Amino acid sequence: MKENGMDYTRYRKSLQDCQLLSKMDDATFTSLISLFNEEKWPKNTCFVNEDKFLCKFYIILSGRVKMYQLHEFSCKEVTLFLLTKGDFIDLFCLLDGSRHMAYYESLDEVKVLAVPMKNLHEWLQKHPQYYINLLSYAGKQLRMLEDYIADVIFTDISTRLLKLLISNVNKSSNNLELINDLSNKEIAYLIGSTRAVVNRHIQKLKQNGSLHASRENLQINNLPLLIKMLENKK
Repeated sequence: MKENGMDYTRYRKSLQDCQLLSKMDDATFTSLISLFNEEKWPKNTCFVNEDKFLCKFYIILSGRVKMYQLHEFSCKEVTLFLLTKGDFIDLFCLLDGSRHMAYYESLDEVKVLAVPMKNLHEWLQKHPQYYINLLSYAGKQLRMLEDYIADVIFTDISTRLLKLLISNVNKSSNNLELINDLSNKEIAYLIGSTRAVVNRHIQKLKQNGSLHASRENLQINNLPLLIKMLENKK
């Protein structure tokens, strides 16, 4: 079904796992998606303007966007979330209406659905039952952030790298996804380390045959071995 140039059927299929749209009937879905416009963001585009995400709310249709923090003086960087299809930008601004000092960068060509915050707030006031979906998503993100902080404080780099690799393996195909084409520098940002340290650990995993690594291409050769290595660290 198309209305006003919007392909609702395609969006319905593409966003079937989106938390906000969970258990939403077709009529309600149409009333919500009609508020959005589709945007494309070029690869490697950085967003540092706080007003952009204060004024609009985004749902990712395709591609990856990293949400990160950058220390003002040391320029050290840490990736807090690697956002992909069905994820939101910026939930903090939607929930509290305040500026959120965070940085975003598109790691691929990214397609998003964008809606003015004001319009989404008005829609949610008419459909308050869907706030629970947003809170559920926020809870999931908080748990992920809690686990990340605990790992950075209590575990070593090797453990963090193993957990990152294993958590991004597709359970059906056993293929590494989402992070498989990231550089060692980007991998380091995800686990609170440096490119040089991550490179050393990846070389060790190559040597024991558990991982294949070439330029910005990681593949799992022996998942049971990676899992055993992680279990031995507990």
